[in-house]
Amino acid sequence: MPQLLATGITMGAIYALVALGFVTIVRASQILNFAQGEFVMLGGVLTFFFITGAGFSYPVAALVAVISVVIIGFLLHLLVVYPLRKASALIVLMATLGASIVLSNTSALLFGTLPKTLPSFSGEQPLEIGGVLIAPQSLWVLGATFFLLLVLHLLARRTLLGKAMEASSTDPLGADLAGISRNLMVFFAFGVSAGMGSIAGVLVTPLFYTSYSAGTLLGLKGFIAAVLGGWGKNSGAILGGFALGIVESLSVAFIPAGYKDGVAFVILLLILYFRPKGILGSPFIDSRRW
Repeated sequence: MPQLLATGITMGAIYALVALGFVTIVRASQILNFAQGEFVMLGGVLTFFFITGAGFSYPVAALVAVISVVIIGFLLHLLVVYPLRKASALIVLMATLGASIVLSNTSALLFGTLPKTLPSFSGEQPLEIGGVLIAPQSLWVLGATFFLLLVLHLLARRTLLGKAMEASSTDPLGADLAGISRNLMVFFAFGVSAGMGSIAGVLVTPLFYTSYSAGTLLGLKGFIAAVLGGWGKNSGAILGGFALGIVESLSVAFIPAGYKDGVAFVILLLILYFRPKGILGSPFIDSRRW
């Protein structure tokens, strides 16, 4: 059981990273971006390509991959979201879902369909803590999760950009009167979200693998984590991610491992039925947009 708990904490950190990307865009725009999982996939795939195909060193390949995915995030906003800025949020959601399919299929065409992996940042030898084996890469994932949470907190509370991004969603009229360009704030939010997703991809790929189809399930798990924790709160994304990861991992002790992924969707149905605002509430979701 302790080993399952350790695995659940690692998986929870992964889901939390993806959920943070969802929440970042919601806080700025009320938009649910279902291409978020593809940002994670592209982070890993592009890092692999820049190492094996372009001959870059590991750190340079990861940096170039993150920058590339940020640019893709900007393009997603300009080509898909911005033209639909006056449409309902449901229409925009469907458009981002279509964009995710385009991104995954494009990845398959350009980089192939075979699974890809990356070496661990700190070697493959697991650490033994209290009789529990922990992969060194898991510690990188955990550290990055809380570091990015701190960065987002400082961005939202200590910078004009972060406050403007939040105001563009929570008080559109006030933002307009203050001269804040809501479209520009959403543009920046997509870039930040894409960057976070790509960092998650670089961190996760050494633990498992990545391929053109890997982003779909990760994106869904991140979405469920965001719903579970409560939309609009970074702390909710973290809480939801860890809760989902731990429950999903511990479920293996009671049900066949093949059904583990189904646990996440059962949790989604339960939370939507009994507490649709999530554990910490969802002050950033405006039902009128839907």
